Amino acid sequence: MPSTTEAAIPAFATTATDTAAMLSARNIHKRFGALPVLRGVSLQLRRGEVVAIVGPSGSGKSTFLRCMNHLETIDRGHIEVEGDVLATTDAAGVCQYASDAQVRRICKRMGMVFQHFNLFPHMTVLQNVIEAPLVVRGMRRQDIMPKAESLLNKVGLWNKRDAYPAQISGGQKQRVAIARALAMEPDIMLFDEPTSALDPELTGEVLRTMQQLAEESMTMLVVTHEMGFAREVADTTAFMDQGELIEARPSADFFARPERQRTRAFLDNML
Repeated sequence: MPSTTEAAIPAFATTATDTAAMLSARNIHKRFGALPVLRGVSLQLRRGEVVAIVGPSGSGKSTFLRCMNHLETIDRGHIEVEGDVLATTDAAGVCQYASDAQVRRICKRMGMVFQHFNLFPHMTVLQNVIEAPLVVRGMRRQDIMPKAESLLNKVGLWNKRDAYPAQISGGQKQRVAIARALAMEPDIMLFDEPTSALDPELTGEVLRTMQQLAEESMTMLVVTHEMGFAREVADTTAFMDQGELIEARPSADFFARPERQRTRAFLDNML
């Protein structure tokens, strides 16, 4: 695991060690007012890898994820996406972000699936999926429609294309949200506790969709409470507690032989 005391990196340099990673976060610090939420978190995500972040509620997992695609800004640290620097910290300890245009370009490479779906209630399932390609990417409807049909078939919801969010189940809403994120053709998918708002019987259908993406080598960073998903699907599982990344190991080793006492105590309560 990278050190949390690394020297500052010159603004917007690309380092040789980071180019091998799709997403590289080093020494990330974040406060909300006087409350420290992230305390030097470092994590890398490589092409085709699935990394699950687990830990108790309030440990900073979702905040870390939101910092990766600029939904939250960091106070200190370094974030790099496919060799391009999103944010870095200079020798004086001042955090600097790339230009607004660069930030938008970098963040387009990441798709985000939220806990509470965030679908547009006044749009049909199909309209929700095609809206961002039409508006953000300027695609023509006839060009995006084959992709939208393919994605909705992938998540098993083409037959619901004319339904509104209020007319479908929570599990179906989340699968629409996944299709919507994929419609922008991201290189990396970020999932923020995608099943925590679902009844247990609906959780499985969303996890199966995510497992299918993993089998197709989609690069994924997943904040989750689903230990079975982390153990069976994630290549690496990372444990966060009180704003710190305590341990990150191959999932088989993480669950069978956790190294840290805090990790063992957490797993004893969860499994």
